[in-house]
Amino acid sequence: MKYDEAVINAFLEQQSKLFREPVAETYEEAEEYLAGVDAAVFDDVKKLLEYMDRLGYDVTGVPEEDVIDEAEVFEVSDGRYLFVEG
Repeated sequence: MKYDEAVINAFLEQQSKLFREPVAETYEEAEEYLAGVDAAVFDDVKKLLEYMDRLGYDVTGVPEEDVIDEAEVFEVSDGRYLFVEG
């Protein structure tokens, strides 16, 4: 399994910050959705910023707190970050 329980639960709980309507209502649906969009998990904000920069997001000089508040970024309970392109 690519996404562990903490990541999937974070997505289920916070998906409304990215989507108007839920894209997943169950654990299995969330796992399938994340795999389908190739969502990425990062251990720290620095790695997340590097990834977003490679995708073309303008994150130069953006405070970490602002990046974490982006709709595509989901905080995982264990301190990691999930990035899901909408």
